[in-house]
Amino acid sequence: MNNAGLDMKPTLVFFPGWGQSSHIWYAQTVYFSKHWRVQCIDLPGHGGTPNAPAEHWLDALHDALPDQPCILVAWSLGGMLAIQLAHHRPERLVGIVLLSSTPCFRVKTDWSQGCSDSQFHAFKQMLENDSGTLLGAFFTLMLHGDALPRSRFNAIAKQAVDRQHPPLTEALRAGLMLLDAMDLRDQLPDISIPSLVIHGAHDAIIPVGAGQYLASHIPGASLDIMECGHAPHLTQNKIFNEHLEQWCSSIYE
Repeated sequence: MNNAGLDMKPTLVFFPGWGQSSHIWYAQTVYFSKHWRVQCIDLPGHGGTPNAPAEHWLDALHDALPDQPCILVAWSLGGMLAIQLAHHRPERLVGIVLLSSTPCFRVKTDWSQGCSDSQFHAFKQMLENDSGTLLGAFFTLMLHGDALPRSRFNAIAKQAVDRQHPPLTEALRAGLMLLDAMDLRDQLPDISIPSLVIHGAHDAIIPVGAGQYLASHIPGASLDIMECGHAPHLTQNKIFNEHLEQWCSSIYE
């Protein structure tokens, strides 16, 4: 596509999730950069970016957005931060895609579609004991539900994990603090930009019911349930890329 065609399209901006870097979007970078402007933004303290206190993460991500209009594709914890940007600071956004995300990560008395207390406290304890072991176990859990052969799992991990720039322990703690504290259910009805929710039917980290809740409470949102786990962009990347491009194209045409 020529530069004039690119100039007509919004930039695709990708946010990763907790403990991961922009390497997680390797299949999307290759696919979309042929016909779209693509920008991957790491969470603070991830992928070699400077760390920031949890309360400043949203500002850091907002400041990193391009000046031109963009579609924000955000995964898991990144999706929760994208919800806040769409609610509080939507001026640069022409659409959001919430991938394997949730308005509320923790189980509450009125919210069953979250992480159990026992699992969340296990994450925190593992972080203090050995962050490398935690990240390995978490990556395995991300791909649980896809029944991948070991060779495919290893191939994905080789490309998706940034071993040169592991997340800072302080950043992992800050991310868990945000996952523990955020409950964004009240913000969803006020989101006024086009929204797509994509979720794996067999997600072992964020139940599919959380994605269904997002789609039913964000006005006009579309919902795409895929037969996979927490990382459709890794395990079902061809289908994911095609669905994402179709929806993104409908935003600007």
